[in-house]
Amino acid sequence: MIKRVSSGSPWEESIGYSRAVRIGNIVEVAGTTAMDGVQLIGKGDLYAQTVFVFKKIEKALIELGVTMKDVVRTRIYVTDISQWEIVGRAHGEFFQNTKPVSTMVEVRRLIDDNLLIEIEATAIATE
Repeated sequence: MIKRVSSGSPWEESIGYSRAVRIGNIVEVAGTTAMDGVQLIGKGDLYAQTVFVFKKIEKALIELGVTMKDVVRTRIYVTDISQWEIVGRAHGEFFQNTKPVSTMVEVRRLIDDNLLIEIEATAIATE
């Protein structure tokens, strides 16, 4: 059985993707940015964007019956790797106790120049 979740992004329908998909006990969350619909959250503020993204991921996970405790991997794309500690601080606030594997890489740019970060996540339902 496959279950899909939408965040309501206007691009999900036109591009043809889901915010998150659950197949059995595996949940994959698509690359998630600080866009709330068509509004950018935290313009120029990497920490605010990162926290918003993790909350957006958390909401999708909950809709699919898992929580942030079930996240086993995060993939983080930033436009300025020199600010990795800001991202790391926010990551730690959400995952200090569960410590998923994580990758952070610098990319030249994201789909909008005001986006500073994009995050993907994988979760495994254990119950």
